[in-house]
Amino acid sequence: MTLTVTRVTHACVLLDFAGQRVLTDPWFSERRGYYRGEPLAFSPDSLPELAGVLVSHGHYDHFDLAAFAAYPDRAVPFVVKRGLAAQVRRAGFANVTEVDPWEQASLGGLRVTAAPARHSVPEVSFVIEGGGQAAFFGGDTLRIAALDEVARRHPAIDLALLPVNGLAIRPAFNRQVVMTAEQAAELAGVLGARVAVPIHYAYTAGPIRDRLLLKYNGTPERFAAALGAAAPATQARILEPGQPLTVDGASAPPPSPQGR
Repeated sequence: MTLTVTRVTHACVLLDFAGQRVLTDPWFSERRGYYRGEPLAFSPDSLPELAGVLVSHGHYDHFDLAAFAAYPDRAVPFVVKRGLAAQVRRAGFANVTEVDPWEQASLGGLRVTAAPARHSVPEVSFVIEGGGQAAFFGGDTLRIAALDEVARRHPAIDLALLPVNGLAIRPAFNRQVVMTAEQAAELAGVLGARVAVPIHYAYTAGPIRDRLLLKYNGTPERFAAALGAAAPATQARILEPGQPLTVDGASAPPPSPQGR
């Protein structure tokens, strides 16, 4: 089986396991203080048929139900962090399963396992498996020691999708709430991922809010450079929104210059 990943924007990613497609952390609109900083590869009504939607936590830029309501199939299954199901049902999607770390759900022929995460609100990460392929989706978690358990329970990760912007909250004494590019590279090595794709790095709150409220400096290029030192066996692939990458079951594609 082949596994194809296409970044939509931010942490919203389309994973295609030979036709079984899963969307992560849907974000399709913008509002004051939430700007993508990059193109949007799909609108909800232009998405292909989905086997399911995964939601790591309840922040708007990862759980944009108002915009996703334009997706035509109201029977599409959701797997969400425990506590979010009521919001999904209110948006008109009745097929929803809540999970906490190490709980599992099925989406068609795919197995989804929730894994630990830590952010400014309750969050999970996910391992998605199908046809002998496995992908790890990190949402926008911090690098926490509990994530090492993912490697023990899932020792054959083909693809790791890792946040890299190192978001910190200025008024909270620069409290960090998302892993840095260097921490993401280290985690990719711990996971033993064959391919690692950085996510969650182009977002901006706008010039005033960035100056007063938020701080972030992680870039995909910093991640690729750090990965070369921390996990040389893992290939960094930097994807533009809408650019697909296929990871087959035998070998990963060779990296292009600067990890692109």
